[in-house]
Amino acid sequence: MEIVLLVLGLVLMLVGILGSILPVLPGVPISWLGLVVLYLAPSIEFDWVFITVTGIVAIGLYILDYVIPAMGTKKFGGSKAGAWGTTIGLVIGIIAPIPFGILIGPFIGALVGELLFNKTEGTLAFKAAIGSFIGFLASTFIKFLATVVYLGLFIYKVWVFRDLLF
Repeated sequence: MEIVLLVLGLVLMLVGILGSILPVLPGVPISWLGLVVLYLAPSIEFDWVFITVTGIVAIGLYILDYVIPAMGTKKFGGSKAGAWGTTIGLVIGIIAPIPFGILIGPFIGALVGELLFNKTEGTLAFKAAIGSFIGFLASTFIKFLATVVYLGLFIYKVWVFRDLLF
């Protein structure tokens, strides 16, 4: 049973890392579930403080994932159309078979959102698209970093309790 929980926890960790980049999956909460599953293994001592703190961090980062790109867009003079364009561009960039679509898509989406739907002038639309893109990159980096830290905590706990697990 412990091996099943260990493997399931590891799979959740890896899906969480993938979800930190893909907008469809909530990466940090999925990684946190990987930690919870690990702690369900009978041989591992359950630490409520650890699970609570990492859970609060996961929820906070999940909320910030929606706030940071909007802050970047507004900081550079963008609108909701630019923020929505960033998200839609990211999804299209992931699906479209173009090189670096995951990077190009959000920028083009923000630019199109500003130009077509907000009727922003070219220079201001470009500036807003840059802001939206920077917000997206910052949010993605923070999520990726958090999921890697959660994976590190997962590996550490497995290492500490390796004698009891195997």
